[in-house]
Amino acid sequence: MNISEHRSSEGIRHSTVGIIGGGVAGATIALRLAELGISINLFEEGISLVNGPPICHLHAGGNLYREISNQQCLDLLEQSIDTLRVFKHTANIRPTVIAVPIDDNGSALDLIPRLDLLKTSYEQLVKRDSKNKVLGEPSDYFTLYSKQDIEKLKQLDNPTHPITPDDWMIPVAKSLQLDQFKYPIVMVQEYGLSVFRIAATASLSLKQMDNCHVLLSSKVCEVEFDQVTQRWLITYKTQDNHKQQCTVDYLINACGYRSGTIDDLAHIPRERMVEFKAAYVTRWEKCEGHWPEVIIHGERGTPKGMAQLTPYPNGYFQLHGMTKDITLFENGLVTSDHSSAQPKLSEAFKEKLNRQWSEEEVIERTEKAIKHVAQYVDTFKSAVVGGKPLFGAQQIPGADATLRAADISFSGDNYARSEIVKASSALSAADAIVSELTTKGIITSHDDGSTREQLFSTTLQLDKQDILAKAEKIAVQRGFPASLAQPIGY
Repeated sequence: MNISEHRSSEGIRHSTVGIIGGGVAGATIALRLAELGISINLFEEGISLVNGPPICHLHAGGNLYREISNQQCLDLLEQSIDTLRVFKHTANIRPTVIAVPIDDNGSALDLIPRLDLLKTSYEQLVKRDSKNKVLGEPSDYFTLYSKQDIEKLKQLDNPTHPITPDDWMIPVAKSLQLDQFKYPIVMVQEYGLSVFRIAATASLSLKQMDNCHVLLSSKVCEVEFDQVTQRWLITYKTQDNHKQQCTVDYLINACGYRSGTIDDLAHIPRERMVEFKAAYVTRWEKCEGHWPEVIIHGERGTPKGMAQLTPYPNGYFQLHGMTKDITLFENGLVTSDHSSAQPKLSEAFKEKLNRQWSEEEVIERTEKAIKHVAQYVDTFKSAVVGGKPLFGAQQIPGADATLRAADISFSGDNYARSEIVKASSALSAADAIVSELTTKGIITSHDDGSTREQLFSTTLQLDKQDILAKAEKIAVQRGFPASLAQPIGY
């Protein structure tokens, strides 16, 4: 049967959209279109949705990235707010501390103009729509701490239920080696984002929509545009290796780091980069108090690369270290060339992407990550390996390796490719798709003036506990501690 044939009672065929890739971009676009009643065929090679690179936070305002433009920061802030409005049960509501070490070339004061800009923008967004107040009070968007402030907080007891910025800063003040930093230290209302709860939200929501066909364990092997019918023919292999076909009016390439393979099949060239990265799961049983996320700035790719400590319940922490022997990898950043739109990672990275890490490498890199953080948090040296790494390859469109705010591009006949770098950009990509489909007359959009909540009514009706139960199950199925799926700050 041609799964894309959907006919009304009058026998008129409705437009169908094919989405290749069920990661955060493909799943979000599917949700957006399915909520409009559009017929969707979503192809995902894996056994579940949203199984991509690690997501640890929203990157609201892009506060991790000193090298990106202010405009990218403003874009990320607005996209992050939209993300929390739609995926409201996926946030870990805890702030982020940003600190600059004394041996870093930057100044802590350099952060303030950007933070002022972001705070003003957040205030304006909340004034425009009160539902945008998802990152706490705009007046509290960031807080500055002098060394004297930190020393005073160090004397206080850790609160049982932290609420204020000072509450969250107390365990950090007690543990940071304070003489190693420039001041002020900054706390920003930058929240966490759970990849497992996003996966659960997408899976549960799409399951309720009869107009969305989710084809898991389905690998697309051919795509061809028919100039006569103006439709795409998709050939895919099912789990039992049988070939099947369907036709769609519009094709969306949402394959993440493998987007170039579909571009090649469609004979549509594209310049892009792919970077393999990993984060490491640790358990710190001697952890005291409820921690915020801690970002310690450093020059990417050097031994002093940025350190990132992301908290989860029950003493679990996810670590990044932007050095070549922790999160980054030698030859882990590759570019496309004239022969293919798909950058070619080495076989060693392909093996990792197929879940074939050696136990020795997991231990070695995780212990290096622990040591990297322990430079600044001495007691963290007692942390141990808490599970297998979170890892994946990240696509970056074009030739700028620092690009972080990107969403969609359009090429050829009824063809689009999602090119998000950060998860918070997925909704922006979905909006652009709706606009393009409407402009082409493929759909008649009825969402003008609708709120985010109205556009995602099915998604937002999901029960929080159902999402959590599904997320924990997904985490365990993927071989991670259930704690990584559990919320903070609820």
